[in-house]
Amino acid sequence: MKKLSLSISTCPNDTFMFNALVAGRLEPPVPFDIELTMNDIEELNKGVLAGTPDVSKISYAVYPLIADNYVLLDAGSALGYGNGPLLVSRHKIYPDEVAHVKIAIPGEHTTARLLLKHAFGNNLDTRSYLFCHIAEAVMSGEADAGVLIHEERFTYKDKGLRLVADLGQMWEESTDLPIPLGAIAAHRRLGDEMALAVQEAVYRSVLYAMNRPADSYLFVHDNARELSDSVCEQHIAMFVNKFSLSLAEEGRRAVEKLLAAGGMTDNDDIWLKKR
Repeated sequence: MKKLSLSISTCPNDTFMFNALVAGRLEPPVPFDIELTMNDIEELNKGVLAGTPDVSKISYAVYPLIADNYVLLDAGSALGYGNGPLLVSRHKIYPDEVAHVKIAIPGEHTTARLLLKHAFGNNLDTRSYLFCHIAEAVMSGEADAGVLIHEERFTYKDKGLRLVADLGQMWEESTDLPIPLGAIAAHRRLGDEMALAVQEAVYRSVLYAMNRPADSYLFVHDNARELSDSVCEQHIAMFVNKFSLSLAEEGRRAVEKLLAAGGMTDNDDIWLKKR
C-alpha cells in the first residue's frame, strides 16, 4: 500500500479533524498509509515551499508560491466568520500608529501576515515568532504589538493585553466573505486519483470527528500548547465548521479573493475537484 507523508499542525482544530484518519478509524479503510509530521504553521509552510510533504496543512497566503506543485483540497480547511487573527498590544495603539511600531507575526507566509497587510498596508515593521511566543514578546516589550492566532487569541486578555484590531472582522467588512485561514494541499505528483482519495478521506475524518467528538479529545489534548479544556473546546468550535467539510461556492470565492489580495489572479488550476 502506498505511504503518504501528511503534515498538520498541533492546533486543536487539526488534531480534532485528522484524528480518525491518523488513528485508522475510518471504515472502509483508506487506500494508503499515513506517515504523520506535526509542526507549527510556518514550518508547515516552509515544508510545502520545499515540496516535501505529499499532503499538508498550509496557510492560504502561501499558496501562490506553491501552486505549480500543489492543488487545494475541498475538505479540511480553517475558514469561517468571526475567527480571524487579532492584533493586540500592551499599551493603547491607535490605527494610524500601527505603521510605526514593531509587530510580532506568526510567520511571513501566514494568512495572518497577509490580513495584517490587507488592513494596514505593506510598510510595516514585522518580526516573525513562533505563534505561541507572540503574546510573551508583546508582554515583555520585545514587540509593541502582535498578531495572535490559534489558542492564543482566546487567552490574551488574561495576560493583560488589549485588542488593537480584529483583522478578520476588517476582512469580513471589506469583502462580505468568510476568512480563509488554513487549507489542505496535495502535491500534484500524487495524481488526480490518489489526491481524490485523500480528499474523500479528509472529508470522512472531519465528519467522523463532528459526529463522535469524544474520540478525538485525547489526541487533541496530547498535542495542544494550551491545555485548558475550555480553550481547546472554544478553538474547535470556532475553527471546525461547515467549511471544514466542504468550502462550497462561498468558501471558494473567499479563497480566490484572498489569493488575489496576495497577487494571484489565475485560479484555473488551483482546485482538485468538488467532492
